[in-house]
Amino acid sequence: MNEYTPLVVTGRSTPWHIWVVGLIGVLWNGFGATDFLMTNLNRDMWFEMMGVTADQAAMMDAMPAWMHGAWFAGTWGAFLGAVAILFRSRWAVYLFWVSIIGFLISLVHSYILTDTGASMGQQGYIMNGVIFLGAVFFLWYSITMARRGVLR
Repeated sequence: MNEYTPLVVTGRSTPWHIWVVGLIGVLWNGFGATDFLMTNLNRDMWFEMMGVTADQAAMMDAMPAWMHGAWFAGTWGAFLGAVAILFRSRWAVYLFWVSIIGFLISLVHSYILTDTGASMGQQGYIMNGVIFLGAVFFLWYSITMARRGVLR
């Protein structure tokens, strides 16, 4: 061993963007998880605070149980996927897949099986588009980091 040989051999260092993407993901997807929790635990206060109309609340009440499952998968899959990125876990890839599948099922319910999506108007289309782009980005990022060996 010479003076230039490191005493401790470390693995691949964590790229700085893991922390940025992971934290943004936790914050972004944390809102969806919070919305799910608050809607199911303290609905009236949450709906009042969020400005949910009586018609929108009635549509939420009419959602079938399987739709709540898809909503849960979409929101919590994304939130836990972002947490998994921070822990450099390959589970992020699977969790983001679960999230996208849950989101797509909710879109089928909202725009094909019922007219709840159309009742949200232009704002609903835009928001769903933004959510979808975010979900695709996080999935792409987690797949890329897993392939590079950053996620283990």
